[in-house]
Amino acid sequence: MTPTILSDAERLCWHRLAQSENVGPVTFGQLLGRYGSAAAALEAIPELSKRGGLRRPLKLYEQSRAEDDFAAAAALGARYVASCEPDYPALLRHAPGPPPLLCLIGETSFLARPALAVVGARNASASGLRFTRNLAGALGETGFVIVSGLARGIDTAAHEASLNTGTIAIVAGGLDHFYPPENEKLQRAIALRGLLISEMPPGRVPKAEYFPRRNRIIAGVAQGTIIVEAALRSGSLSTARFANEAGREVFAVPGSPLDPRCEGTNGLIKDGAHMLTRVNDVIDVLGLSTHTNLLYVEEPASISLEAPDTLRARVVNLLSPTPVDLDDLVREARAAPEQVMGIVMELELAGQLLRLSGGKIVKAT
Repeated sequence: MTPTILSDAERLCWHRLAQSENVGPVTFGQLLGRYGSAAAALEAIPELSKRGGLRRPLKLYEQSRAEDDFAAAAALGARYVASCEPDYPALLRHAPGPPPLLCLIGETSFLARPALAVVGARNASASGLRFTRNLAGALGETGFVIVSGLARGIDTAAHEASLNTGTIAIVAGGLDHFYPPENEKLQRAIALRGLLISEMPPGRVPKAEYFPRRNRIIAGVAQGTIIVEAALRSGSLSTARFANEAGREVFAVPGSPLDPRCEGTNGLIKDGAHMLTRVNDVIDVLGLSTHTNLLYVEEPASISLEAPDTLRARVVNLLSPTPVDLDDLVREARAAPEQVMGIVMELELAGQLLRLSGGKIVKAT
């Protein structure tokens, strides 16, 4: 993809489209591929959602609200960057379902350097915190930028240890929210000396559903993800899963089988993650010259503007509460992929299906 600078008006339309009801990253890309611009897509999606079965008008993100978001970002010293623009993280652009826009504040030059994500338990052990600080500091000295989620525990230790060498914090809410509150000083320091990134507009309070989206960005920005401590139901394990989906390396620090905070990391090692006990375990896998080895990403296929009602009914009938791979849906629908994908997009806009990780979709209940 050749980087393109959007006009201010089109960037605003990108934001409106990305924030509109039922428009996820995949559907955003399909709409852009079909209509050529976000402005044209905004005009088209009410009719698309109607064809998909939505009985009420689809909620578009208002122009005035988008303008307020951009003004609030500017007041913070932040700016919006679209996925087609040069300052967008290159590795994230090539990960599954990248956010169409990011709000950034700080040193965007860090995005040109090799990066490693270091995440783990909020209720980290003393030994886990010590190991994280030593690891992040040493990796920073070798040239890696450290990426984490600014959470309590392991994330905080990783950021603090790499503040002088280069750190990137991905936050779940708007850049003007400090979460957790005790990390306000650290977040302000990263804004001045590192890089803060959010998918959410300023003013947006972190919610539970935003954290998996944050974790996907953490994994997508980095060439590898390191999990230091994680219980079996830890959110850090979702970051490892997103890294696997993006084709990135996953490292896990082993721990005592008697410590619940190590059950997740020990499980990752059993499942094939690289065991990490020293800095050289990372260097041996990634090397010191790890600048972007980008993955091939297929361009979005063209989508048929019209789809017969009989095919739409067949696709709806094939969907169920059990997740199905999109390729399997296309095969069972016995139709051209662009036709089925067009119907899937309409159904998603109508709120009749949901996209899951791993390229699967499921009927909304």
